[in-house]
Formats: sequence, C-alpha cells, structure tokens
Amino acid sequence: MWLVCSILITFAAAMSIKIKSPKDSFTIMNELVLPNDTNTLNNLMGGRLLHWMDIASAISAQKHCNHIVVTASVDNVSFKRPIKLGDVITIEAKVTRAFNTSVEVRLDVWAENIPSGSRFKSNEAYYTFVAVDQDAKTIPVPELKPETEEEIELFAGALRRRQLRLILGGKMKPNDAKELKALFFPD
Repeated sequence: MWLVCSILITFAAAMSIKIKSPKDSFTIMNELVLPNDTNTLNNLMGGRLLHWMDIASAISAQKHCNHIVVTASVDNVSFKRPIKLGDVITIEAKVTRAFNTSVEVRLDVWAENIPSGSRFKSNEAYYTFVAVDQDAKTIPVPELKPETEEEIELFAGALRRRQLRLILGGKMKPNDAKELKALFFPD
C-alpha cells in the first residue's frame, strides 16, 4: 500500500502545473546576416527572418510549457526597414498569455549595424504555439501570471488577439468574441 501511495503522490506532483511569469520564458537569439541570408539587393530575405523568429518563439514557448510545442499561427509581420548584409539581428521573445493548451509569444526584432553603431526595431509579431506530448496530442500548459504593467497590458490584449485569430481561422463566430466586440461596441 505504501508503494501505491508513493507512486500516486509522485504522479500527482508531476501532473501539477506550475504558475509561471513571462520572465521564465524570456529568450534572446542573435544572428549575423550572411550572404546566404540575403536577396539580390543584399537585404535579409523575409523568409529567413521568419524562420529565425519561429525558432526563437518556439524556444520561449517550450521554456514556458516544458514540452514540445508546434506552431499554430503567426500574426501579421510587417517589415519596417530593410536589414542589410552584415547586420546583427536580435530577437527577443516571451510568452504573453497561456490558454488551455496553447501560448501566445510576443517577438521584438532589432537590427544592428555594429561598425556604425546604429540599431533599429525591424519587426514585432505574435506567434501561437500548442503544447503536445510525444504522441502529438495536446496537453495543458502552465498558467501565466504577468508582473509588470507592460506584461499585464500584453496579457489583456492576448485574449482579443486570440479571438481575432479564431474568427479569421473560421473557428469562432464574430458574435462570440465578447472582448473583441467590446473594443468596437462599448456598453
């Protein structure tokens, strides 16, 4: 009987989901833009940047979930300025909200020309990941507790962004998106 109780307690502890903060998932990734990363104008190819962003955001999501994650969606990514050959890219990623089996990750992309000392923000985006087990079945993710004012604001906005994603993906009816509707039709 003692062995059964011990196994059950160990299983219950393993199954308990810890509450995490955004700083637990914070990830910084750096890349140097090399000739193979550029187009014929010596600018970073957009697809290459999206690839790096997917990697950085997946690392952030995995830090939060402690499990394998798969990309579920990528929000609109706009390119503000071209990134040149030889620039250093810094991608900062952190989880902004956790839902049942998914997390939203915010990314900020910076480009820096080290010789000139210039640095600018190139992109920002939101990626959504779903946590899965070894059999690719969705699993619950830890809750997220924002701590700073910025984290609280991103956390609140994540529900509206999620509702918009679900509407655009045909998985939610616009009338069911209460938080999103409240932006346009306040009481």
